[in-house]
Amino acid sequence: MGSHRNALVAVVRQELAEARGSARALLAAAESARGEAQNRRRLVRDAYATCLSQLTAAREAARDDVQRRFQSEATRLAGHLRGLATTSATGAAGAPWRLWSPSEPDPGSRPGLLRIGAITFEETAALPGLVPLLDAVHLHVSGPSPQVDDLITGVLLRALGSTRAGDVHLTVYDPENLGGTLAPFAPLNPTFVGPGGLGSLLDDLADHICRVNESLGGQYPSLAELAAARPGPRPEPWKLVVLLADRATSVEMTTAQRAQLDRIVRTGVACGVHLVVRGLALEDDPTVERIVVRDQVATCDSLGSLEIRLDPPPPPERIAAFCRTTAERLRAGPDPARLADLEPAKYWAESSIDGLVAPIGDSTDGSLVEVPLGDDPPHALIGGPSGSGKTNLIYTWLGSLATRYGPEELALYLLDFKEGVSFARYVPGPHDPAWLPQVRLAGLNVNGDREFGLAMLRHLSEELRLRAQAAKRYDAGKLAELRAEDPTGHWPRIVAVIDEFQVLLDGRDAVADEAVALLEDLARRGRSQGIHLILASQDVAGIQALWGRAGLIAQFTLRIALPKARRILADDNLAAAVIPRFHAVVNTESGMSGANRIVRLPDAGDRNLWRGVQRRLWRDRPAGCAEPRLFDGDAVPTLPAALRPSGRVPSTDAPVGSSPGAVLGERIDVAAQPARLRLGRMPGRNLAILGTRTEEACDVLAAAALSLAAQGPAHFSVMCLDPTAGPAATRLFAELPSADWYDVGDLDFALAPRDIPHYVVGYALDAARDPGLRKLLAEGPEQRIHVLGWWRSVPRLRDDLGGIGARFDTIGAWVALDVQGADLSPLYPQPGGPVWYPRPRRALFFDRSVHRTPEVIIPYEVNSDHT
Repeated sequence: MGSHRNALVAVVRQELAEARGSARALLAAAESARGEAQNRRRLVRDAYATCLSQLTAAREAARDDVQRRFQSEATRLAGHLRGLATTSATGAAGAPWRLWSPSEPDPGSRPGLLRIGAITFEETAALPGLVPLLDAVHLHVSGPSPQVDDLITGVLLRALGSTRAGDVHLTVYDPENLGGTLAPFAPLNPTFVGPGGLGSLLDDLADHICRVNESLGGQYPSLAELAAARPGPRPEPWKLVVLLADRATSVEMTTAQRAQLDRIVRTGVACGVHLVVRGLALEDDPTVERIVVRDQVATCDSLGSLEIRLDPPPPPERIAAFCRTTAERLRAGPDPARLADLEPAKYWAESSIDGLVAPIGDSTDGSLVEVPLGDDPPHALIGGPSGSGKTNLIYTWLGSLATRYGPEELALYLLDFKEGVSFARYVPGPHDPAWLPQVRLAGLNVNGDREFGLAMLRHLSEELRLRAQAAKRYDAGKLAELRAEDPTGHWPRIVAVIDEFQVLLDGRDAVADEAVALLEDLARRGRSQGIHLILASQDVAGIQALWGRAGLIAQFTLRIALPKARRILADDNLAAAVIPRFHAVVNTESGMSGANRIVRLPDAGDRNLWRGVQRRLWRDRPAGCAEPRLFDGDAVPTLPAALRPSGRVPSTDAPVGSSPGAVLGERIDVAAQPARLRLGRMPGRNLAILGTRTEEACDVLAAAALSLAAQGPAHFSVMCLDPTAGPAATRLFAELPSADWYDVGDLDFALAPRDIPHYVVGYALDAARDPGLRKLLAEGPEQRIHVLGWWRSVPRLRDDLGGIGARFDTIGAWVALDVQGADLSPLYPQPGGPVWYPRPRRALFFDRSVHRTPEVIIPYEVNSDHT
């Protein structure tokens, strides 16, 4: 029994031991698994913390980048908006009240927006809060009355201050305060409508809108479009109607009045009628801008949910000062048009086929006064005493024409006979290369060169002849018909302006006689070929001279008289005697009473104001537009480089043209051609220069010799018998490619013939006293030896030719300097000598084989750039 128990205990113990071993193994495995799990949990937690930190850093970086880009874009957009706001509300329309002052809009500009406050957004600088009004919308303002009234006061002041005086007519309906709400505007004399006057006010506005619609005639959709299309003042002022309605107004308003108000809302903006309404409901319409005010903050339809912090009301003293100043300007009338007001909306858009029309100023009501030139009237006469503004008028007229008609439509020929450079602004200068593209010719300081005026008239006469011939080929008698049939012909209308024209007609000489004949022909026949004359004078005697030529004065039906002008208008037309300064009388009926138009002239004398316009026209000139021909009577032309020898004379084998031409000076003509003397193998082909002006005589000799040397092989003999001419003779000798030198001690007139022309250039040949000179003059030309000599007087030349009774046949051409016309009678084919009054840097040239009458030339300056 005991052993059985012991065995059983042993078995149990054995099983317990095995169970404990198994339990220990399981516990160890569980402990190991728990350790591994705890390690994995720690690793996961560490990884989570790392990821969370990285995600947090990335999120912050992304947030910072978004915020930075947001701030940059917001700042950029705010800058753009601020720039747009600045251009949309310029001057008085957008300036803060502390900097505010009235400003006038640029000509042709549209009304902009008006500032009522500022918009703050995030951290950007405040933006101006702007609302539209003129030519855009009606304003409906709601909110507390004091704040609304302050806002309306500011809007009115900005609208009035940013437009021209008189362009806005103010009407106020304020039954509650009897107009006291807007009392500071009383100096402007607005229309105040009292209680019970709303119905008649609405009826008047509706009638006005109907009248404006009829005047538009369907051609323009709105008054704003009409004003933009036509230069000058606005055709109708804006009507700005402020309705400050009280509760009784809204209650007592009839159905007819409500319908009338709705009609004004729909159609008023297009006709320049704008409502600014408080306390009265307006129907929904695209032209209604609603502004809601509360606690000095406003919202409006055009800005959506953006809030505008309202500006404080304008200081009362600023309103009063503005209204007083504006009222004074209104009483004084509108300012005269500026030169810029006369410019068209687009340059060079007009055609001159049917004539030229351009404004030169405005009338007292502000409308521009246009001056025509065409078949009727064809030509113009301008008169006014010194200081009356004649030059300013011409500047204005030419500027207005030049901006309307391009170089292919208009050609200008300008001549100024008074002592000055009035037309110098239209040609290239030393500091400004720009010129007016329409100018073909400009003559300055020509009071001493009537010959150039005659040359211009001859040029125009030739142009008239060519146009008349072309018109006959096309079987068309008028320029308009010719150009219509041949649009590629480009026949521009010519306008020739001659200031102080009486200088050209002064005197009883050949110049005056021919000038009168040419003027009469141009005035009579030029109208049909597009050639128009504008004659201007401040000399009553000069204008009086025209009245004695009925055939000429009758063609000048356009008369423009400046203050105190006489003999421009008809004798019974006294308008010029009563007009003030800076005004003119325009009359297209030959000065007859009843056809006067009074024009106020702008100030066109400031060259800087004109320079910008001219540079723009110059930059836009068409290809091939040539620089104008400039003749300045005070300028001395230099010998062109092409007329100087460029190097060694060609060999004798080179072909030699017959009759080389010696250049003596510049001809006084339109083409600026040199005056030439042909020296062929004919008797008398010698040149005598007569006078005591040493410098000019030396220049004529040098120009002749150098130009001959430039034409081919030749030999020269330089003879200097006057010490004062020594430097000039020495310079000439050094520049000639082949020359001999002679002075008083070694004179030799027995010159042998050569295979090439031989020219004897003699300085003060009257000092030679050598019989060989007479023989050389007589026999030399047939042997190709020609004398180009300077004699200091005609009697000394006579002595060298044989004394009293000597013949001058050996002198085929002569150039007279300071020699009176009567002294030239021995050398002139007609008795008494030519009509010639010597003047500085002018010479009289006569070639008996070419000329019937001598011509005036300008000796070239030869040695100014040579040492």
